[in-house]
Order: sequence, then structure tokens, then C-alpha cells
Amino acid sequence: MAACTQEIPNIFAIDEFLAKEHSKDLLRFITAGSVDDGKSTLIGRLLYDSRNVYEDQIKSIAKVSANRTAGPLDFSLLTDGLRAEREQGITIDVAYRYFATTHRKFIIADTPGHEQYTRNMATGGSTADLAIILIDARHGVMQQSRRHAFIASLLGVSNLIVAVNKMDLVGFDAAVFRKIESEFSTFLKRLHAPPAYFLPISALRGDNVVAPSRNMPWFDGPNLLEHLETVDVPALASAGDFRLPVQRVVRPDAGFRGYAGQIVSGAIRPGDPVYILPAGRLTTVKSIATFDGDLDVAYAPMSVTLTLNDEIDISRGDVIAAAGSIPDVSRHLKATVVWMHQAPLECGKPYLIKHSTQTVNAEIQSIQHRVNVNTLEQEKTNALEMNSIAVVEIETTRPLFFDAYTENRYTGSLIIIDPTSNLTVGAGLILQSVIRGRARTSQPGLNAAKVTPSERIGRFGNTGAIVELGPRQKLAELIERKLFDRGCLVSVAESLEAARSLQSAGMIALLNTESESELPIDDSEAATQIIGLLERDGVLLRGDLACGDGI
Repeated sequence: MAACTQEIPNIFAIDEFLAKEHSKDLLRFITAGSVDDGKSTLIGRLLYDSRNVYEDQIKSIAKVSANRTAGPLDFSLLTDGLRAEREQGITIDVAYRYFATTHRKFIIADTPGHEQYTRNMATGGSTADLAIILIDARHGVMQQSRRHAFIASLLGVSNLIVAVNKMDLVGFDAAVFRKIESEFSTFLKRLHAPPAYFLPISALRGDNVVAPSRNMPWFDGPNLLEHLETVDVPALASAGDFRLPVQRVVRPDAGFRGYAGQIVSGAIRPGDPVYILPAGRLTTVKSIATFDGDLDVAYAPMSVTLTLNDEIDISRGDVIAAAGSIPDVSRHLKATVVWMHQAPLECGKPYLIKHSTQTVNAEIQSIQHRVNVNTLEQEKTNALEMNSIAVVEIETTRPLFFDAYTENRYTGSLIIIDPTSNLTVGAGLILQSVIRGRARTSQPGLNAAKVTPSERIGRFGNTGAIVELGPRQKLAELIERKLFDRGCLVSVAESLEAARSLQSAGMIALLNTESESELPIDDSEAATQIIGLLERDGVLLRGDLACGDGI
């Protein structure tokens, strides 16, 4: 009953082996589903049959299995490590396991099936690229199967496998599999989830896990491991807009000041223009410092220290973003929340919001609706119980710098903390800013904070700037009209001194000068060119924005 890891390479080929291992891509996936659907057994069987289990582990679970039953190995013991899990035969906490094949590396999160542990499933799925939803062939689609599929969809998990398990207990009947496939496919279409791969398996016997099943000749698709090895891994976060939430200001001596953090999306190079929030300042990257020396380029998920070409007041919780594509800035936002605590959510109660590298005071303004995971209908409610999912409106004391969760998992997620117990009570996926101009009933102090540059940027969609146009008054008035209609803070300045004052207040100052410019003679063409330059240089931050707080 021996199992082993991958073959040990010849010592003379170790460099080649390490390079090959380093070049493998990584797939993170979770197992989910209802209670006793066989999630832990499936993972144990997958590890065992793919030869990713050590000999001492086999001996350990064989001993425990022998004390329970005279039957085969209890593969669930490979992932259910807590004493309570082994005693009850259930998964309580998220169990992470790593394994690799010749084609790919994997990190598995085995998540609980019980409804009371739904929060653990949401935690495990937050970093997953793929979810395996298990369904017991005897029982069909259960409420928890739908709940976990819904959460996976909310979390942006881009690949889904629906494994219909325990086919041996229904005589490997194709009709049972096809019925579940039809019912669950209909539900997934209502979720607008990507097409799922349906797979009939027996985790206990190993059918269609690592090897094809002889008991189900009617199914000719790839087995589970084949599909995991060949499924497309989503594009890396480096493809998105650059975001670096500052974790620490590095000041080893008087000659160096850097801003350290993990790049959560995008890439950066020395000389690239960046925007600092909440300072509201545009600057450029001077260098990218690491322990091993400066880099020519850095990308997500690397941890680096950036130095900048301007002295700017930056501290932990601030964000360094790509110029021209900064995050949304607002204190009022709408989010989908998974409530994780026995005490229900209370509107108007003070909470803490942990977002990125900053923690701010906040309150839940209202619950727009709760989602019925069975019917996907939106239900009105005044309270949110544990494991419920709802869309809520949140107001914070300081602005958050965020993207919609669908655009950026890191800057689009938050957790809700009870300030009294310091317990995490909810997880949120940001949808958008809340439309401004509506009456609010905030707790005292929430609206008393000083208006910051970042709030102006978020509301009006521009930074402060001076635009010299030459002696062309009509052009200045035309650009003022276009930018004003766009929702920007803009004005024609009468002097350079006035223009500087407008710029410092966060406005775009249009200044007529005596010197001739190289702009086109046609005013309309010149205005278009100027606005294009302002967008390129990061002065106009979002071309489709009328007001940042009114998205």
C-alpha cells in the first residue's frame, strides 16, 4: 500500500528540474457542496491516486480506518485533520492541501458543507480559480449545493466543475446523472455563471477521479485530474490596472524614503506616472527597490518598495495607482455581503471596515434586499442572519479607494468587524459607489470629517492642473464648457497667480497667455486635443465619469 511523491531527479539535472517546476502554472481550487457529498473523500482519493501522499500518511489513516471499519481506506482522513472532524465525520474548517503533477501545481481548499460553516466556504473561495461542486447522486441538487454555487459565482470563480458523486450507489445509472445535469445547468444559467463541466464520479472507488471509469462507459469526457490539468487558468492580476496599497513607509536613513507593499494588480516601471490617494498628487516612479536590488519592472503579486520623484505625504493605507486609471473614491458604497456571525446585522450600528491596508469606522445604512439562494429572488428584510447574502449600502468615515469586485478581487473586497468583540462578522464584495444627493441618517460624526483631495477627485473626476492656451479666449471658454458638462471642477483664470490658487484647490485652471501655442487653429479640434492630453496625463481620471460619487 505504498504511495510516493514525484520521481526524484538526477542530481546533475537538478537545475533543469527546478526550472521546469518553476515554470509550471498554479491552479487554486475549492471543493464545495452539501453535507456528506464526499468532498474530503474526493480530495483524499485525488491525492492518493495521483501519488501525492507520503507513506507515513498512508499508514496513519490505514490504522484509523481499521479501527472504524473493515472496509477500504477512509480517504477523508487525509484532509479532515481536526479531532472534531474525525470524530463527527464532517469538515468544519477549511483544509488546504498542495500537490503537483507533471503538468501543473495545485492548491486545494476543502471547505465545509454544513450551512453554519458557509462563511468558511466563502473564505476558501475568495482566492480560487476553480470550484468543484459535489452533488450526491442519491439526493440530487440540495439547497447547500445552490448556495455554494451562488457564492462561487459572487466570488468571481471563473471555472466550475459539477461532480455528481456516489454514482456506485445508484448503479452507475446515466439517467440519474443526466437529470442532475439538466436541473443544475438551469440553475447556473440563472446565475449567469460560466458553463460548468459535469462529471459522474465515485470518489470512494476512484471512478473518473484519476482514471476513466469502467463502470460508466456511457461517459467519455476527461476524468477529474485531466480536466484540472488542462482547464484554462484565468489571466494573472498583472493584466489589470496598477494598484499598490501602501503597507509601510521605509526610511532606513535620511537619504531614502520608499513605500512598501504588495502589488495587487497591474505592472509598474521606473518613469511610469502614478497617482497617490488620498493626497491627490500626480508623480512618477523613481525606482523599484527590492532586497536583491532595483528592478526594471514589477507586477502582481510581487512585494516591492517604490521610490517617487516627488516628496509626498504618504502613509499606511494610502494607495499608489496608475495615473489616468485610479480606483473609485467614495465614502458611500454598495456591496454584496455574506453575513458570518450569529448576531444579526444591524443597520445604524457602528462597525469597522477592513479594506486593503486600511481600517475605517463605518455603518450599514440600509439592506437593499436579501437573496433567496433557492429561487434567486430578491427579498425585503430589515435584518440579516448568519449565512444570509444581501446587498447593502455602507457609509464610512473616510473615503475608500476601490474598484468593483468584478474588476479587481483585492481592491473590490472588504471585511466587516465588530468593534466591541473584534470579530469578523461579514465579508463584502463591492459593487459600486452609491448615488449621491439622497438624504442620509448617519450617526453623529460620519459627515463631520474635513473634505479631502481624494473626495474631490472621486466626486468630480479630475485633479488640479493649469492649462496654458495662448491668447485664445474662445478656446478657453469652449474647453471650460466641455469639462464642466463632463462634471469637472474647471474655471478660466485671469492670471497665473489665480490659476495656481485654482490648481491647489483641485480645479483645472484654463489660462490665456501672450505666447503663441502649437494648438490647431480650429477651436473644436484644439479642444479635443487638449482634453485628450488631460486624459493621457491623468488629470481627467475617468472619461465616462460625470461625478465620482454618482456612478
